[in-house]
Amino acid sequence: MRAIDPWVNTNMMGGGPPPKWLLKVKDDYFKAGEDFLKELSVEELLAQMDAVGVERAVLQVDAEKPVESVLAFPQAAPDRFFLAANLNPTRHMKAVRGLEALVRSQPVVMARVVPFLWDLPPNHRSYYPLYTRCIDLDLPISINTGLPGPPRPGECQHPMHLDRVCYELPELRVCMAHGADPWWAEAIRLMIKYANLHLMTSAYLPRYFPEELLHYMNTRGQEKILYASDHPVLSMERCIGEAEKLDLREGVLDKFLFQNADRLFFSKRNPPGQA
Repeated sequence: MRAIDPWVNTNMMGGGPPPKWLLKVKDDYFKAGEDFLKELSVEELLAQMDAVGVERAVLQVDAEKPVESVLAFPQAAPDRFFLAANLNPTRHMKAVRGLEALVRSQPVVMARVVPFLWDLPPNHRSYYPLYTRCIDLDLPISINTGLPGPPRPGECQHPMHLDRVCYELPELRVCMAHGADPWWAEAIRLMIKYANLHLMTSAYLPRYFPEELLHYMNTRGQEKILYASDHPVLSMERCIGEAEKLDLREGVLDKFLFQNADRLFFSKRNPPGQA
């Protein structure tokens, strides 16, 4: 078994004290232990990856203020660790320049925005400078969808907010993240409609995948759905173990665990206008 994990955390606290909403979601939503907030070492994470066949992991880092302890991972194992650049759309051009600087200096394979943090739907004008820069860089962007676990406003993460984004920017490669619960039907219909829209199942255990998602994975969505864990919130071991038990057609599990992420995040980038 082989896998790529596009959502891994080395330090949930981001180098500082955890916000109150994070502590609340840890205790009330995931009912997690202290490992939830543990800062992982390179050696620990590699051992956990090797135990379940995860060949590459994408780690979160703030684009404008990257934490050195996270940057140390791809420095130590450049063939195993890559980065997702977390962005604050309310920072406008400061966020764009932070993304550009990080892409120049680090192995960034995607941009990332989490709408509930700002209570701004992803079709808000504040996101568009980031979207157009991602197109210029030929860089995929991960956008959280579905009701968030933390007690924060969630309507901003309805998948339908991506309809106009995908229509207006068909070159933008988008991956919905953290599933789309309870709006799976809308997310699936949008993926059928737009070629460059995908979904990763981070922070969502495979045992709880709805039937409509499994049907889509087995049929028209074989190239669209990506595994991810949100490790250590949900461990790679648990998520992959449950994925192996899914009722999937021949070849679909490898697409889910490996091939789709490999194509979306690790294909050679070809920015428009460059030979």
